[in-house]
Amino acid sequence: MFDTENFQQQVISWQQSHGRNQLPWQQSAGELADAAYRVLVSELMLQQTQVATVIPYFQRWLEAFPDINTLARADEDEVMRLWQGLGYYARARNLHKAAKYLAELPEFPASLAELLQVPGVGRYTAGAIMSFAFDQYGPIVDGNVRRLYCRYFAISGVPHSTTLEKQLWQKAHQLTPTSQSRRFSQGLLDLGATVCKARQPLCEQCPLAADCQALLQNRVSDFPNAKAKKAVPSKAGSFLWISQGDAILLQKRPSPGIWGALWCLPQVADDSPLLAGAKLHGEFSHQFTHYKLNAQIWQISAEQYDVNLRQAAPEIWAKPTELAMLGLPAPLKIYLAAKLQP
Repeated sequence: MFDTENFQQQVISWQQSHGRNQLPWQQSAGELADAAYRVLVSELMLQQTQVATVIPYFQRWLEAFPDINTLARADEDEVMRLWQGLGYYARARNLHKAAKYLAELPEFPASLAELLQVPGVGRYTAGAIMSFAFDQYGPIVDGNVRRLYCRYFAISGVPHSTTLEKQLWQKAHQLTPTSQSRRFSQGLLDLGATVCKARQPLCEQCPLAADCQALLQNRVSDFPNAKAKKAVPSKAGSFLWISQGDAILLQKRPSPGIWGALWCLPQVADDSPLLAGAKLHGEFSHQFTHYKLNAQIWQISAEQYDVNLRQAAPEIWAKPTELAMLGLPAPLKIYLAAKLQP
């Protein structure tokens, strides 16, 4: 019979001795709502992004938006500017929506059910807030936990399939303790990130090695099952370079969507009449999760920018000195810096 309490204690003891306990979002001497806000920000930033990358962004974010109310009142452009470079910009928009929702409540939600009502908060983030902010029962499953559970229990399945996710969440609900949940959950994340790594796992250092089914079967590299590899498609993108004096025309991207709510060169269809007679200004490529963008920037005059062919989107003329104050897609920021340097 599986000893749940022993598993919990092994994770908790290891985390206390070897885990990460000095991350900036773990340091909160204020009220529970302040701790919950820090966890909410950090968890959305950490989705698809490594801890080392997130730390400076988190610190800058807290300087600009130290609490829920400050973020709720913030201008969208300022929010997107501070997120610039982290990618997956829907996270920033969701965080802003969450702050506006939370600012209207009398107190920060303190149950899984209430947290799941917050815009942009799924069951992982809800569990993380319960565990890390309130030290209450809060099951979590992310990439690190998924890998650890798949190996420890030798769970096979198509990655991210409904069947596999259901099994993993069942494990999470069964194994998460009702006390010391903060240290247990942090222990799972730390083990997955530093010991039970995707490549070259350090099984000899793992406190769970004695009962790890993948290790006992000499099949650690088999779990989690590998995703079927798909060819990454390429897509062309045509953008306009329109200048007026030393200012460049920028257009706000629609939200939701790729680079939503960020300022960008106007994008047009590849067969747009605006490209007739346009001069190629430059090119850049950018790798998204599901495709590669091959962008071409076409230069036309302000007079050629036919008002009847414009998209119904906010536009501004931005000087080079003003670009640092705008939220720009990372590859465009690099392109502009290269083209506008003195």
